[in-house]
Amino acid sequence: MLDNMKEKVRKFQEFISYNFKDEQLIAEALTTPRLGNELGKPDYQFLETLGDAVIKIVFILKLYHQGIKDPGNITKIKASLESDKTLRKVANRMNLQNFIFKTEKQPIKRTRILADVFEAICGAIFFDSNYNFNLVEEKMINPFYEDFEEIIENSILNEKNILLEFLQEKFKTSIMIKLDYKKSGYEHEPNWIAKNPQILERETKKKLVKLPKDIISNTFGNKKDAERDIYVRILNFLKKKEE
Repeated sequence: MLDNMKEKVRKFQEFISYNFKDEQLIAEALTTPRLGNELGKPDYQFLETLGDAVIKIVFILKLYHQGIKDPGNITKIKASLESDKTLRKVANRMNLQNFIFKTEKQPIKRTRILADVFEAICGAIFFDSNYNFNLVEEKMINPFYEDFEEIIENSILNEKNILLEFLQEKFKTSIMIKLDYKKSGYEHEPNWIAKNPQILERETKKKLVKLPKDIISNTFGNKKDAERDIYVRILNFLKKKEE
């Protein structure tokens, strides 16, 4: 078994294009607690806890550099990026189950173990590289989060979808929402405000709701955050109106 583990460690390092200074770290990251307990060896639990924290910081910085700076939006998008479902999807894309050290009959597919091991590997790289967040992003996040932008977009669209569902239930027709935008600030770092929302019947373009002019978003570093904010404000206004 030990020879097989050494070979898997070698192949995994080759797979992610990173050679560990301390190969024991990656061996631990790939070892399930059940096998670790059976063999009396360290498992992924500490590195998984560390990796979870590291991934959170990497995601916050990536979102910040994309102009997403509102704390509420960052928290919501980050939750989607680091959910068990997303991490398992990324782990499956890597065929991570082929590298994990487990007991003979221990199930791996469709379990939390895949997410745990992915986080543990991130923790191991962070530890081995003298706390280098950029290296974790380079070796684990950027290559394997192929749908990073899609996850962000889906998180942003959620507010709009909730509003559309509310409106479609109310008016029993197909709805479109029209917004205007105000751009300010420097060209390389603009600020955006979403304003003048209109709720229209899609086919006839008939206005279905009269919205007050003071429904306006806060100022954000990109249009998407401004849209999210104004969709929430519209929905809150409509719900309060029905009370």
